[in-house]
Amino acid sequence: MFLNTKSMTVPAPQLQDKTETGLPPLPADVAPFIPPWWMRHHMVQTILASLKFRKRGPNPMAEAAEDRIITCEDGVRLKGSYSRHPDNKALVIFLHGWEGSQESVYVMSGGKRVFERGASVFRLNCRDHGESHDLNEGLFYSTLFNEVFDAVKQAAKLAEGAPVYIVGFSLGGNFALRIARSLRDLSIRNLQHIFAISPVVDPWGAAPLVDENYLFRRYFMKKWTRSMRLKQKHFPHLYDFTDILKERSVLGMTQKLLPAYSEYQTMESYFNAYRVDPHDLAYCPVPVSLITAADDGMIPVEDVMSLTLNDNAKRIVHAHGGHNGFFQSLFGPTWYDDYIKQVMEQTA
Repeated sequence: MFLNTKSMTVPAPQLQDKTETGLPPLPADVAPFIPPWWMRHHMVQTILASLKFRKRGPNPMAEAAEDRIITCEDGVRLKGSYSRHPDNKALVIFLHGWEGSQESVYVMSGGKRVFERGASVFRLNCRDHGESHDLNEGLFYSTLFNEVFDAVKQAAKLAEGAPVYIVGFSLGGNFALRIARSLRDLSIRNLQHIFAISPVVDPWGAAPLVDENYLFRRYFMKKWTRSMRLKQKHFPHLYDFTDILKERSVLGMTQKLLPAYSEYQTMESYFNAYRVDPHDLAYCPVPVSLITAADDGMIPVEDVMSLTLNDNAKRIVHAHGGHNGFFQSLFGPTWYDDYIKQVMEQTA
């Protein structure tokens, strides 16, 4: 067993019943998420996920961290951070969201939780994330699945025979689901479970919602424009984003960037290239948990509901939680922290 603590108590199923909430009932062994009334708004939950107060205080995972550069196919180099726990009861690989990094609050907090319970942690940065803009000439695109999958497979070898878990958030959840659909050959040894939290399923549904919300648009525009300026600084002979940076929306920048610097001439072809199709997960041999909220302001719940799942997978849809939120209190573990702990208790 991963931990010696008791598993979460399963409340009565009527706390989330389809007839009362319009949501599908939760799986029998999954506890509902019921935040305090003042934390229920989706924007409160979403904003809390990125507030840096959660990174305060000692973090033994961060103290044990060693930077790693993983060389992937075609010579692509991805930066990560490995924290080996002396007990090494498991290895948890974290995948951040778009314009996040290994230092994202939700990654640092989640990593700390599992590290304190005896698991080693690997936090992977996608290309051009986490101050890694100088490592590769090419730009990051969400379609660059092979290099992320290759890096995850290499990181998994650090488990040294211990159980392996993957936790992806938002776009990292999209990568986690694409890893799940590519696992028919069980190419990651001893992989026990994949967690996709607030995953992007269909970019066509998610991308416009970012621009429609002022706070979302401001947040991502600030981070993306900074990232593009860094890339141009490191490779001025390859990139001139002057015209693109004049745009004032995520979709506007995307529409100009793709034909200028990618193989995709339209947003439609680009978004379709990394969407998770309805039947992609039907044959995944590894257990998967899709965790989302009906009030997520970025991810339409219908996208998650459209997926066909097999008996290994759980579709967990809460009424509240926002995007990457699921806060039960300000300083305690999130709902998904407790859920991951429960699953690891049962499988490691």
